[in-house]
Amino acid sequence: MKSNEKLVQRLVQHVFKDLKAQNIVTFKEKEDRVFQRACEILLREYERETELEREVNRMMDDLERQNPGQFQRFKMFPLLKKKLAKEKGIVL
Repeated sequence: MKSNEKLVQRLVQHVFKDLKAQNIVTFKEKEDRVFQRACEILLREYERETELEREVNRMMDDLERQNPGQFQRFKMFPLLKKKLAKEKGIVL
């Protein structure tokens, strides 16, 4: 998933707004600091998923070379991505 910093910031702002409106969360630290940390974590997780997709594509390329003509990439990609994500502890 393509993401940028402004998109992540808007997402975190929206989540914070909803959590505060429902009185679900109270911050022990300054909200700005928590906001920055949440943005950092989301950006890092998006990067991990992007790297996972690159790895899956490399594996798919190898499998396709080994099995030309009888390989259905569109079916195999989500299965392989889900399996690797589980092994690596990445939440999709």
